[in-house]
Amino acid sequence: MPERIEWLDDGTAGGSPFSPRFGDRYRSELGGLDQAREVFLKGCGLPEAWSGQPQWTVLETGFGLGLNFLVTWAAWKADPQRPRLLHFVSTEAFPASAADVLRGAQTHPELIPFAEELQRQLWGLLPGFHRLVFEGGQVLLTLCIGDTKAVLREQSFEADSVYLDGFSPQRNPDIWDLHTFKAVARCCRRGTRIATWTIARSVRDALAQCGFVVNKVPGIPPKRDNLQGEFNPAWEPKRAQLPPARRAPSSCVVIGAGLAGAAVAASLARRGWQVTVLDAGEAPAAGASGLPAGLLAPHVSPDDNVLSRLSRGGIRATLQQAEALLQPGSDWAPTGVLEHCVEHPRKLPDTWHSDWADAAADWSRPASAVQLAQCSLPPEAPALWHARSGWIRPAGLVNAWLATPGVQWRGRCAASKLERATGGWRVLDAEGRELATAELVVLAAGYGSRALATSADRGTDLALQAIRGQVTWGPHEPGLADALPPFPVNGLGSLAPAVPAPGGGTAWLTGASFERDNPQPEIRAGDNRHNLERLQTLLPQAAGVLLEKFETGQIQAWAGVRCATPSRLPALGTIGTTEHGLWVCSGMGSRGLTFAALCGELLAARLHAEPLPVEQRLADALKPQTVAGI
Repeated sequence: MPERIEWLDDGTAGGSPFSPRFGDRYRSELGGLDQAREVFLKGCGLPEAWSGQPQWTVLETGFGLGLNFLVTWAAWKADPQRPRLLHFVSTEAFPASAADVLRGAQTHPELIPFAEELQRQLWGLLPGFHRLVFEGGQVLLTLCIGDTKAVLREQSFEADSVYLDGFSPQRNPDIWDLHTFKAVARCCRRGTRIATWTIARSVRDALAQCGFVVNKVPGIPPKRDNLQGEFNPAWEPKRAQLPPARRAPSSCVVIGAGLAGAAVAASLARRGWQVTVLDAGEAPAAGASGLPAGLLAPHVSPDDNVLSRLSRGGIRATLQQAEALLQPGSDWAPTGVLEHCVEHPRKLPDTWHSDWADAAADWSRPASAVQLAQCSLPPEAPALWHARSGWIRPAGLVNAWLATPGVQWRGRCAASKLERATGGWRVLDAEGRELATAELVVLAAGYGSRALATSADRGTDLALQAIRGQVTWGPHEPGLADALPPFPVNGLGSLAPAVPAPGGGTAWLTGASFERDNPQPEIRAGDNRHNLERLQTLLPQAAGVLLEKFETGQIQAWAGVRCATPSRLPALGTIGTTEHGLWVCSGMGSRGLTFAALCGELLAARLHAEPLPVEQRLADALKPQTVAGI
């Protein structure tokens, strides 16, 4: 549940926030605004230090009510010399509620518009990483929920500025101990500025032991002194692995104009790359991403496994993009999705029923009796309700991403082979004609990525599998919508009861079939019958309503070829060494809407040595597999 905060009446608009857990205030006696500006922002030499830089990364220990982030964001927005990208990474073991974060800004009217935007994204804060996006993707807040020492072991970046914040060392010694500072030091480069309000001797000694050179400076009343300094150890720090170098934007060719390729192109273009997207089709989303509509819903497992955690990170990323780029109703709708667990019950993690019940309910919870009745399912039917879910028209998202400034799409360009060239790669067609050259190439052509990877490196045979799928759909008629559930249902195939029809109007859609090792997207009458049979198990009442449509041929179908991996996780990473400039982003199976946006941001983060949007171990799980390595 959200951290309990007591609001003490001190005559201000919002009151003074107090933590019963630690017996301490969230901000200084005179309010937190001066502390955020003078102690942290100016203590790290900002905004002057980031002037003219392509990106800047701030690390904060203790998000609290988010005031330091709001002040830093406001300073970035007001600065004409601001960096193109601002990363703010903050740790928090006991996250406050969105309502308390907004209330904490009421004393500072100039911050309220920023706080309102922040409040809208502060949901579902389960343990782990949560990437929140502002200013069209130029301000990225990575909230790391958990113990600072543990969560920083899952990050890989070099901070430019460090805000050491938290309740007093006497009240919360864990966040000020030597091991915490060692974790912070691992995220610093030589010269990283650091600032804090405490001058406790134990803090100064521990910082010095970790390589920080700090000095007392005049504080703001009632505090006489603060600490400022930088990471500048007298020794050469030993690292398990060298941090990645920050790469300057250049030219890139993305092969494939589906969800994966368009997401990568947009993420790189937002960072200044010039991206050419090549595709064999005459229009974007000509392959599996041409599905009339797809469902977006998280995976749930009792042990909250890698797939489950990644799916939540991916859904948050996709929802952010949909809200920013798509038209509600015609391109997408956040309706929620009911999962009817017909094959086996989906057990929620035990901690979701106690410590994290409120945050978990933002994601998934047992379906209510009312929701089951709306699907004509019995009250005892095993089912979950996924609140932050819905349907999306994939082609709409693809086209929105391809419209990002810096992205050029070229159709009828079937890439067949890759050749090394000076400073990069040449992309050739089947006749050997050059289609494009670039420093960086990203393979996002679904199952076709396998042959392209082999052409570039004969020792590489990616473990990608073609999976043909067919959906069945039909137009709405008067009264039909009232006979179907008011929201999508999945669990054994799916039913989207009301989505835009390919030719206009509204349609219902069910499926999809799942046929391994078939790269041909032909339409088959047998698959329509298969989709009906599964719907009869998933939603017997809805299947009965639609039965006549199937029997009289009042149905249509769409087929496409998805691409999957043995792990059921996407394949995201380099082919050969990082210096070769060849990446693959593929293998998303039936979860392209879930994973594409996240993978695009993860690829960009690794290229630019940015903070990761997910934990390191989750990112490592996406390393491309080869056939020999299975």
